[in-house]
Amino acid sequence: MKLEDLGYNAVLENYRQESHLDTFNIGRVISEHKDRYTVKTNAGEFNAELIGNLRYTAESRNDLPAVGDWVAISEYDEDKALIHAILPRHSLIERQAVGKSGRKQIIATNIDYGLIVQAVNRDFNINRLERYLTICNASNVEPIIILNKIDLINEVELKSLLSQIKERIKDKLIIAISNETLVGLDKLTAFIKKGKTYCLLGSSGVGKSTLLNNLKGKEVMQTGAISQSIDRGKHVTSHRELIVLDSGGILIDNPGMREVGITDSTVGLEITFEAIVQLSKDCKFKDCSHTTEVGCAVLSAVDNGAIDQSSYENYLKMGREKEHFESTIAERRKKDKNFGKMIKQIKKDRNTKEY
Repeated sequence: MKLEDLGYNAVLENYRQESHLDTFNIGRVISEHKDRYTVKTNAGEFNAELIGNLRYTAESRNDLPAVGDWVAISEYDEDKALIHAILPRHSLIERQAVGKSGRKQIIATNIDYGLIVQAVNRDFNINRLERYLTICNASNVEPIIILNKIDLINEVELKSLLSQIKERIKDKLIIAISNETLVGLDKLTAFIKKGKTYCLLGSSGVGKSTLLNNLKGKEVMQTGAISQSIDRGKHVTSHRELIVLDSGGILIDNPGMREVGITDSTVGLEITFEAIVQLSKDCKFKDCSHTTEVGCAVLSAVDNGAIDQSSYENYLKMGREKEHFESTIAERRKKDKNFGKMIKQIKKDRNTKEY
């Protein structure tokens, strides 16, 4: 397999040469298991780990490799390698880490398209769609909405769901499919391009792994049976993994996400809720919160039906999450700074006593 089949391009090669990494082999991280990585190169796959300097100089999780990253490696055994550097990322999908206030979790890197998968039964939720759209929009990733399990509803019900989505989400590609009957798979397959990377996003049990298997033409990811009690598939994907399709497209499967926490996604919110942002320019007050102010153009639009009430409420909710995330980061940085000052003072006091 050539590096180009994994998405390697001239921009990455230029960086490799300019950064004097041409003595190293180049590969792409296709899976991650704690501190170990599987790196795929044109010579095969390697079990890789970080060199000490790269590990100890990392200031945050963003400084460490993730699925989708291009890395410079050196081989030291038949199937083992060391990671010396991470090449620049052109995109980074992340969310707020579950249970870790003010911290981010990387979902995948170097993604071109985000395939947001929702099932038409219990999982269908436009508010959640807007969350995934915001994450994609903040990450320089083109979102595509995949409406799955359409074999469970009739044509009238499907048209109703599509209409609901289009009323709130404008100018985004929506592809309706069934993993069971394979209806709509041809439309999605026709869209997938060689050398481009697609990341599957969605809740547990919506059919992401089954979709990957259908696109690959064979079972490469384990799938779960449908639960009769909750009418949805069981979550079986436990880690992220990059798969190269026979068509040349590159797909990354993800564990289902119960929570899609918003980080410092100002740009993402502005793109997802463009209509609200544009209206806010006509508000009477520049610092309008769009909640109670007299002369608020957004509230007026909600009252007369120009802006969907649920979309408006979702916008406010995600905005509050963004502000809370940013304030938490600022608070943690302040504590770290004060702690650093305290350590320096202790060292200074010790040195003074010694003399």
